[in-house]
This record gives sequence, C-alpha cells and structure tokens, in this order.
Amino acid sequence: MTRRIVVLNGPNLNLLGTREPHIYGSSTLADVEALCARAAGEHDLQVTCRQSNHEGVLVDALHEAAADEEVVGVVLNAGAYTHTSVALLDAVRATDLAVVEVHLSNPHARESFRHTSYLSPVAVAVIAGAGVHGYRYAIDLLATRRE
Repeated sequence: MTRRIVVLNGPNLNLLGTREPHIYGSSTLADVEALCARAAGEHDLQVTCRQSNHEGVLVDALHEAAADEEVVGVVLNAGAYTHTSVALLDAVRATDLAVVEVHLSNPHARESFRHTSYLSPVAVAVIAGAGVHGYRYAIDLLATRRE
C-alpha cells in the first residue's frame, strides 16, 4: 500500500506566478506541485495534486480522497472559496479527512471579508502567510501526524 497526500488548489491558483506576485509570490503552480512531490517523497509518500476553478470539482476530489484508503490527508488551498463555501465545509466534515488549510498570504492582514474561513473549524491546522513553504509545512504535519 502506497500512502498518499492529496493537494487541492482552488480558484485562480492556476495563475500563480503572474497573478499579483507582490501578494502570492513568483512561484508557479507547477513549482508548488514539484515542491509538494519533493516534500512527500521525504516521508515516503506520494502526492496527487489537483487544481480547479470550480467548487463542485473540489468537493468531488474530497469525496474521492476519502474513499481512498491510501490517502493520509489533504492539503487544501481553497482560495476565495475559503470565505464562501459551505459546500467545501460540509465535504470536509462529511469525509472525516485530516485537512490542513493553506494560504499563501495571511488573510488576516488583508481585506476584512478574508478574515472568516468556513474551513478552519474542520481543519486539523491552518498555515497562512508562509508562501509556498506552507505546502511543505502542511505535508510535514500530515506525514508525521499518523506515523
């Protein structure tokens, strides 16, 4: 059995590297996925990365991860859906997955509507403001959480 971590990225994260680099940095989504693969490999884990601009695709991905006995946890950067999606909240709650919520920037240092996360109450941890390194921290946490 090959243990895996699923990394899910929400809306507009496909634009990393070009979208507001002063906020999100210059790393691309491909850079993030490569970082995640390296971090998972250090724990003898595989990683599956998905990005979607569509809420239902992310909900389906959470359901699929929960049905896979090899998945030890999910790194979720839901982007703007963090602040709006009851559907993602319900999916995380229903699946009983270990989910780490990740944000490249610090939402609490930004507009007030970004201060509320629907996901934080059901996440095992929240990592914000660490840039792309937050993905590594999330993978490290999930990998050691169940060892």
